[in-house]
Amino acid sequence: MKTYREVLHMHLPARRGLQNITRQVQRAVEASGVKEGLVLVNPMHITASVFINDDESGLHHDFEMWLEKLAPEKPYSQYRHNGFEDNADAHLKRTVMGREVVEAITWGKLDFGTWEQIFYFEFDGKRDKRVLIKIIGE
Repeated sequence: MKTYREVLHMHLPARRGLQNITRQVQRAVEASGVKEGLVLVNPMHITASVFINDDESGLHHDFEMWLEKLAPEKPYSQYRHNGFEDNADAHLKRTVMGREVVEAITWGKLDFGTWEQIFYFEFDGKRDKRVLIKIIGE
């Protein structure tokens, strides 16, 4: 069995933002030489999420609006955690959107459904963060 590890370095200029990372993950799969296996993609930070969905700007806007209703950023005083930092909402948004994805690799390609893509969703940006890509297989 082969294993491969790669880290993407992220730095979004805004507090929140969404970035399609499908191409970077596919390039890592190709670099790994794995033809049949699994890839795990994990943001390695507790205020960011990786998830799979459609690459459609209206849907991305809807995610942002829905999450802001569930866990509004302000007022900061509504969260006990914000006595330490002002990012309690980011922790909650990450919990809702999930931590990581695992995707099948078949014939050396990500084995997606028709519209599926991999996204990095930042909830507390303006600083350096990392995304782990871990691949196992043959």
